[in-house]
Amino acid sequence: MEVTPQRYAELDWLRVILIVAVFMHHVFMPFNGDNWHIMNSESSKLLDDTMVYFEQLRLPVLFLIAGAGSIILLNRISSKAFLLSKSKRLLLPLLLAMMFITPPQAYFEAPEQYASLLDAYQQRLLIFDNKHLWFIEFLIIFMLLAIPLNKALDTSPGQSLLETFEKLSHRPFGLMLSGVVLVSVRCFLKLYYPEQDGAIENLSVSVFYLVFFITGMLFMSRQAIWQSVARHRRVNLYGFIVSSLVFYIYYLGDFSSIGSLAVRWQIWWALTALLSWAGMLVLLGYAGHYLNNSPAWLRQANELIYPFYILHQTVIVVLAYYIVQWDAGITLKSLSVLVLAFTLTAGLCYFLIRPTTWLRLAFGLKQRA
Repeated sequence: MEVTPQRYAELDWLRVILIVAVFMHHVFMPFNGDNWHIMNSESSKLLDDTMVYFEQLRLPVLFLIAGAGSIILLNRISSKAFLLSKSKRLLLPLLLAMMFITPPQAYFEAPEQYASLLDAYQQRLLIFDNKHLWFIEFLIIFMLLAIPLNKALDTSPGQSLLETFEKLSHRPFGLMLSGVVLVSVRCFLKLYYPEQDGAIENLSVSVFYLVFFITGMLFMSRQAIWQSVARHRRVNLYGFIVSSLVFYIYYLGDFSSIGSLAVRWQIWWALTALLSWAGMLVLLGYAGHYLNNSPAWLRQANELIYPFYILHQTVIVVLAYYIVQWDAGITLKSLSVLVLAFTLTAGLCYFLIRPTTWLRLAFGLKQRA
């Protein structure tokens, strides 16, 4: 497999930036009018209209990064060592977090259902409710699939697929047009799995993200493909701008006269998939071109971003429960949640988890030398 032994700084940059973007998304959820864990009495339509756009961009790229990372690791270590590594990094933290980190979310969402926070822990300790950690659950399944997929790429059909993908990548709009595969997959699966929940058995969601994971594997398997994404970044930017405009025209416009509701939903899923694909190419292309350095603070942030992700939503839910009760406007409340949640979550990661051996293990960090 053609994987250059180097550190891809752009992956570290994107991973940190996008997890922080996920954090900010959850910070503003109490104020956008959706039915989230904690809701403010007043909501912002503008906030909701903005958030629905960025929802299409973050997780697809994070799954692509995971796929690319799996190829890098599988070409350095054995499959057995890979499984052991992912069990320590993903499975153990997921199990512990579902037992000890997520129960407060259920308590503060509906405190009247429990006698106390301790009672919530007693009732939910072994329920293993993943909440926002469905992302890690998906990663575990995808990492298991990465082993046979990596072997398949070394076969003759696998090499033919890579050759075809590489030829497409050399054409200015080649990779952008290949997004039709993603659009087709999503629209087809939405016919049978119309929901948008984070359950692994919901194939319209899990397979959608699996396509990005596999795309990351394909991109990383051929340096020519990886380099083409950066080289054609401006062309892909044009496609991204067009897909963004079409997305908002459809989102904000009245198209009730176009076919049945089912048809209009299919158009929506096609447009969101196209936007996700175009956004992925642009983010990866510009990051690959400009974000080539890896400063010490980035390496530290890249290590701690995983426990940051595990902790962040519980911290946000607890703080938002009290802050939404303030006699204040949305701006003050949301900024208060943002600043306090980031400070507390980052502080816990840096000052508590980072230096503590057993907590490093519990949150999937490598042991310090």
